[in-house]
Amino acid sequence: MRSLDDFACRKLEELDRALLRRTLAECLREGGPWVNRGGRRLLSFSCNDYLNLSSHPALKAAAIAAIGQHGVGAGASRLVTGNHPLFRELESRLAGLKGTEAACVFGSGYLANSGIIPVLAGAQDLVLIDELAHACLWAGTKLSAAQTLVFRHNDVAHARALLAEKRLHFRHALLVTDGVFSMDGDLAPVEELAALCRAYDTWVMTDDAHGLGVIGGGRGSAFAAGASGQVPLQMGTLSKAIGGYGGYLCASRPVIDLMKTRARTLIYSTALPPMIVAAAIAALAIIESEPELTMKPLAKARAFTSRLGLPEAQSPIVPLIVGEPEAALHASNKLAEEGFLVTPIRPPTVPAGTARLRFAFTAMHPDEEVARLAEAVRALIASSPAPATMKALQETQCPPSS
Repeated sequence: MRSLDDFACRKLEELDRALLRRTLAECLREGGPWVNRGGRRLLSFSCNDYLNLSSHPALKAAAIAAIGQHGVGAGASRLVTGNHPLFRELESRLAGLKGTEAACVFGSGYLANSGIIPVLAGAQDLVLIDELAHACLWAGTKLSAAQTLVFRHNDVAHARALLAEKRLHFRHALLVTDGVFSMDGDLAPVEELAALCRAYDTWVMTDDAHGLGVIGGGRGSAFAAGASGQVPLQMGTLSKAIGGYGGYLCASRPVIDLMKTRARTLIYSTALPPMIVAAAIAALAIIESEPELTMKPLAKARAFTSRLGLPEAQSPIVPLIVGEPEAALHASNKLAEEGFLVTPIRPPTVPAGTARLRFAFTAMHPDEEVARLAEAVRALIASSPAPATMKALQETQCPPSS
């Protein structure tokens, strides 16, 4: 199949020329925010393990105990033989934390969004999506047969104009958005969007992957916005602040029952291993019992933005846009020389012209290291040949390719 290899080589050459080729770098996490990469010990500001629970003794003990009792794998999909009794406890805890009647756990966040949206939206329906929504929300939207309309990032007035013009032409309407935007760190105007959706008989769904455990007292973006109970579809992951793996939807009992019988990414995927479910249960217990822990990542992000004179962080994610991929790679390498791992983010993950450094703050980042990082970034900006291009998140962006 020479033509296949030729095709792959041409594509790779194009990506090389544009400095957009990705490679997997071997990285050994040492516990907490420290990693060993290329033989060097670095302090990582690129990991989404916001509460550092992935290496917490309680989670490791829960996982080890589950392996000893139940083995490694689930064996089948949840609807065949893979619905371990631990799922019941995890879903009950998730629903309780989010204030909903029920929950459904999926194999990953990507699988959750790819499965949820097609169940809710069909050929006679409408989906509105924020232009900067995560790739898996776009994937789920494209897998549905619904007509899709894109509203400008966090622009409630634009979403209202679209609904006013189009809503009456469709049977059902669904609006989807990130609760915390993973590359930008800003929060969706959840309360305003929820009110808009109620006025136009539209269902609202938030992807709270980066909100659970760190925003709204650990309960997520809807609670930070004062919109608890107003978001009927609260989706998220178990792989960020929870420290493990998996995805979930919290919603009403009828909606969850529907997911468990119609969501293809649940029906046709092997269930999560019992050890992962047990670890997630342990993580939720910590989040519920240690509210001060959930406050630390945002506090450290705000200390960083304060030192640099940037707009106050809304979440543990702080982006610094540098413009072109080459500039992002250069900035990342310079910070690595100072002992910091800050992975550059390039198109198509972000729009062209907005390559950036994305800083993710965790509970265990030492305060003195956060201060040292800020000074390293300040020096980097001062030495940049085009310092005006290094700035906080722009107000106007184009949607990522999706």
